[in-house]
Amino acid sequence: MDPVELDAGYDSGAQPRPERHLARADYTLEGGGSRIAAARRHAAVFLERMRTEYGVPVSRRVRESTELVVSELVTNAHKYALGPVLMQLRLGPGGVDVVVWDSSPAIPVRRAADPGRAGQHGLEIISKVAEKLSVEREPVGKRMTARLALV
Repeated sequence: MDPVELDAGYDSGAQPRPERHLARADYTLEGGGSRIAAARRHAAVFLERMRTEYGVPVSRRVRESTELVVSELVTNAHKYALGPVLMQLRLGPGGVDVVVWDSSPAIPVRRAADPGRAGQHGLEIISKVAEKLSVEREPVGKRMTARLALV
């Protein structure tokens, strides 16, 4: 299915062109709220591997931003979808991709900033740290992809 643009300024691309990835890791996140912490740990280990095994310069900012995006996407999947959550981390020439699949077909909506609102700021946060954010409907559920630059 075609990607859906979540925010003006973020390219959802009608059909993403294939991109070569230096590395990729896939995770099935099951269980309750512990899956969020597990996802963050997976991201930290993945980025450390990229630094040590591939010599990719992973700054503290990139590591923290990636863990934040992972946390927000997995939290949303945990709150709004039933069943397991799938996460894929990819390192390519354009940066780090965080891909999260869940079973809910509902496309999230980015709300206007509201400091008085408790919660529901995840997409707001992701749009500030990611250079690209898109969502694709799948035969079951949806897949959200956030791209973070390495520089």
